[in-house]
Amino acid sequence: MHSLAAAILGYLLGSIPFGLLLTRMAGMGDVRNIGSGSTGATNVLRTGRKGLAAATVLLDLAKGFVAVLLAGIWWPEFSGLAALMAVIGHCFPVWIGFKGGKGAATAAGACFGLGWPVGLVYGVIWLTMFGLTRISSLGSLSAAVAAPIAVFALGYDAALPYFIAIAAVVIWLHRSNIVRLANGTEPKVGGSKNA
Repeated sequence: MHSLAAAILGYLLGSIPFGLLLTRMAGMGDVRNIGSGSTGATNVLRTGRKGLAAATVLLDLAKGFVAVLLAGIWWPEFSGLAALMAVIGHCFPVWIGFKGGKGAATAAGACFGLGWPVGLVYGVIWLTMFGLTRISSLGSLSAAVAAPIAVFALGYDAALPYFIAIAAVVIWLHRSNIVRLANGTEPKVGGSKNA
């Protein structure tokens, strides 16, 4: 029952579509009708409202962090499961037809919830790759791959399978980005193409 409770907690927190809610409250309409159709921060940025995009990042990060933090308090053996389900909830929210974001910010929050050193690795990798390339998807993919390595290296062994699964979800949802990266056509932040 504890595993079920952790899974439900993670999913429900993760499934709050902050990007959609914020853009609607700001009078920007449905963010799913522009760009990639995602509710994540990169697509929110396409509205031209940097503040909304920043708020989306922070709130999406917070829901992953809170899910893992609470699970760690109540059911510590299932904090990794809560992390995975928060990311799944973000990517496939039941409330809006199972089409959400691509999981990067929520995964970052889950890493910080598990342990700040893991979150630090995630953040440094994301910021470094994004800073060098200005390509959001490359930062997200690199950080997602680095996260389970950090989880293992820093001794969070029980959570490792879940963070491998998180990396797999993030990679799968970025598969079109990967094709564009391979072709050299992936847009940089501020560009007009879908991401």
